[in-house]
Amino acid sequence: MSTARPRETDLYQPVKTLLERQGYEVKAEIGAADVVAVRGDEVPVVVELKTGFSLSLFHQAIERQAITDAVYVAVPRGSGRAFQKAIAANTSLCRRLGLGLITVRLKDGFVEVHADPGPYKPRKSKIKKARMLKEFSKRTGDPNAGGATRQGLMTAYRQDALRCARVLSELGPTKAALVAKASGVEKARVLMADNHYGWFEKVATGIYGLLPKGSEALALLGDPDRRLPETGSGDT
Repeated sequence: MSTARPRETDLYQPVKTLLERQGYEVKAEIGAADVVAVRGDEVPVVVELKTGFSLSLFHQAIERQAITDAVYVAVPRGSGRAFQKAIAANTSLCRRLGLGLITVRLKDGFVEVHADPGPYKPRKSKIKKARMLKEFSKRTGDPNAGGATRQGLMTAYRQDALRCARVLSELGPTKAALVAKASGVEKARVLMADNHYGWFEKVATGIYGLLPKGSEALALLGDPDRRLPETGSGDT
């Protein structure tokens, strides 16, 4: 089996054949375009060929949109989970940019059109929007630096955990209802029972205490409203 690196020219004939079967007249290297296809009075189709996804490929394709709305990018078809993830991500990107996406399986010339050019109409996620606004409203103050890594961020959940830890540090093992009242964390019992950070322990029915790890976190993080460094453990 050949291990030669694919070339852009390897993509041309399969793409040309696909378009010709649809009634287009196809020619290569017309002006700055890799492939141009014309069918009657319809808008011309332009295809940009590349041996892989890259920023320059999308830059070139966007430039071709000054000529026509029917612009595709074409790349060799790969295999495996990594390529499938790349196809999914880049199909989404192409749709956002109004571009079409084609892959070519070089071993047999099989061509697949994953997306056609067209106006992008994003579908909003009510669930994601609600989750974002809930976190925004529950978080006290603005303890994080914008652009920080996702690890170690001070979320509303972590703020509530610190408030519970602070009560247990001051009072010792305490009933969950009292922790909720003293900390202002309505769901203190659920939070301590879930024990996401490994800070809490159940010492008796409805009574929770603070583990050494929780005391260490409280000493390190202290005020739940303070700004955190950019490194640390993961978070919910």
